[in-house]
Order: sequence, then C-alpha cells, then structure tokens
Amino acid sequence: MPISWNPAAAGFRQTTAGRGHQLDHWLAGRLQQTIAPAAVGVELWDGWCAGDTDAGALLIHDRGALLRLIVNPDFEFGELYTSGRIAIRGDFVNVLERLSRLSVDTPISLRERAALWTALPNGLFDARRNIHHHYDIGNDFYQLWLDANLVYTCAYYPERASTLDEAQAAKLDLVCRKLALRPDERVADVGCGWGALALHMARHYGVRVQAFNISREQIAYARTRAAREGLAGRVEFIEDDYRNVSGRFDVFASVGMLEHVGRRSFGDLAAVVRRTLDRHTGRGLLHFIGRHRPRPLNAWIRRRIFPGAYVPTLAEVFAQILEPARQNVVDVENLRLHYARTLQHWRERFERAEPAVRARFDEPFARAWRLYLAGSECAFTTGWLQLFQVVFAPADRRLHWTRAEVYSSGDRR
Repeated sequence: MPISWNPAAAGFRQTTAGRGHQLDHWLAGRLQQTIAPAAVGVELWDGWCAGDTDAGALLIHDRGALLRLIVNPDFEFGELYTSGRIAIRGDFVNVLERLSRLSVDTPISLRERAALWTALPNGLFDARRNIHHHYDIGNDFYQLWLDANLVYTCAYYPERASTLDEAQAAKLDLVCRKLALRPDERVADVGCGWGALALHMARHYGVRVQAFNISREQIAYARTRAAREGLAGRVEFIEDDYRNVSGRFDVFASVGMLEHVGRRSFGDLAAVVRRTLDRHTGRGLLHFIGRHRPRPLNAWIRRRIFPGAYVPTLAEVFAQILEPARQNVVDVENLRLHYARTLQHWRERFERAEPAVRARFDEPFARAWRLYLAGSECAFTTGWLQLFQVVFAPADRRLHWTRAEVYSSGDRR
C-alpha cells in the first residue's frame, strides 16, 4: 500500500539547504512519527525539522547516522550519541525520559526474542571478563561520583531530602536489619563490590563475613580498607567466583550481583544457596535490578556497559533460584523510585566531574557514561526497570513479626 506524506501536515519546516534531499526528509519524517507521542522532534544536518521541537529534539548530523538509527535504534542510539553523530537539544534527561516512556509497554521485538533465545551461560572465564570490562577501569574513576563508601547499588532514602551518603548508609543498615543479623554469625557476601556492606555488617553487627568478588581492583581496595579500619580479622575478602563459595553460612547476601549471573546460569546460583546456607538458622537477601516481564537489557547497554548482564523478573527468580534452592520467600520490596533518585545523584556528580573524566579517558567515554547514567535514571523513573529486595529463608523460619521491626525509628543494632 503506497504511503503519502505531506510535510506541511506533519509539522515539518524546510530550509533552502534541505531542498533536493527528499529521501532524507521522508526517512526523518517516518522516524519522527514513531516518537511523536513523546513530543520530541527530529532535526537533520541540513536544517530540516520534524515535529514539535519545543520540548527537545534529536539532532542527526549525517545520512549514515539517520539510516542506522532507523534500522536498529535499540543499539545505534547509544553508539551514535557516544560518537557525537547524534545529539540532544533541550533538557537531556527530560528528552530521554520522554523517549523511555514510549518503550515501557511495547511488545518484545524479534531482535529481543533472538537475544533471549541465543543467550549463553556466563562461564567462569566469561564472568571474569565481563566484570573486568565494567569494574576494573580504575577505582579513582568511581571515586569521582559515588558516595564516600563506594556503594554502587541502589540507595535507600528514608527522607526525600537525604544526601547520597546518608541514603547509602541507610541502605546498608536496612539490609542488615532485614537479615536480622546476630553477633558471630557467618555471612557470605556474594558480589561484594568495594566492601562497604561486609564492613558495615562486621563493624555494627559483630558478624564474620566472607566476601566474594572477581573484580581485582575492588578486592584490592576492600582488603586495604579492612586492614586500615581494623576489621581484617572479621571480614575476609576473597577474589573468586560465586560458584566456588564453600562451607556453611547463617546468612547469604547478594546486593547488585544477580544482574551479572546471566539468565542461563540461575541454576548455578540456586545450587550455591542450597549447598551453603544453614538449613536451620539460614536466611538470605537478593537485591537486584528486575523488570515486570522477561526481555533483555537494552542492546547498547549489553554490548558497551554491562556485557553478559540480564535483569530478571520476580517469577524467574522465584522459579529458577529460590524454589530449586528450597527457600521460602519472606519479604519482597520494590525500591524503584529510590534507584531513580540514586541515579540522579550519581549523574549530577558525574556531570560535575566530566572534565576530569574526559582528561583521563576521552570524549566518547564521557558521553557513553553520561548516557548510561541518565538513561538508567529514566528507566527507573518510568518503570522500565525495577529494583527488588527479596528476603528468603527455609519454610519454617521466622525473621520479623511485622515490618515495624525493620522500619521503625531507633537503632536496631
């Protein structure tokens, strides 16, 4: 069926420089029609404008960029923005949020289905390579924009006005209270980052922690910090994969690691929980990015930022991890808006540090991380992504009578 297109009816403006490029303008028109509900316009390199650009617009600098964006927007948007071949006019976060809202309830695409079908397990070598790609780019880089304790997971804001440092400290303690830690219990902290949670548990709750991670730089930093703070006798930082955890533990904690396990490797994590968690005293917590239905992460994020990552649904976690591990779900909480606020704070700090980032790396690196942080903020704001905390234990284990024991004011340590 032929398609007729009327530039004036579509809200397009033509410039003298744009005459003779009818195919470019037609393609730009088709692109703008797909994002029209977001009230975001499209502007071409020759001055041709499509749609209402008052709220913002995509600036496309060359014909190749236009074609790539039309053919595979899920991946090429990030590639083209990073290389400077497209830009955003208007409030950066507002435009991204408008575009993000278009995707929240869209059907899963054939490309996304193929990504789910062809996903491979994250083996030991693959997992280490993936973690090295993201986390071993320099502790000093993360120190530019994370909180003082280098907590790189969703914070918990007891008050809307809480600072990032206050909210991250509150999150660490919230995890400890949910787990009802008691002195001298043995804790496995799997995927421990720079060690903030393990050190908080040992310092304030008197537990003994074995903390596992395969990022060399994070483990080195955590060991140095533990020694400096006199906690090396209570916290052992181990550079090893979660699949190699051995022994028996009273508590199993995983904060921000499940996303890196991979969809085809959930059974490995279930086996570790079942093998290591004490059947009588045991309980655990999974803190992870999730979503309301199965689909892969954004293609550009999977390729450039978090290779091998997959964010699961609650149903997948229950059926593929906790049920095989013979664990009962005790509590579920969604901290989605807390993660949006966390990312807002990270992004604002990152933007202030961008000159230092560009000086150490380069302009494409700085643009990629700005897009990743802002895009993630929008994903949590719009509900494209969720942040779940799931507490689990054997079926006959009781942790709290009511949530008041976790959330009421006062020191629970």
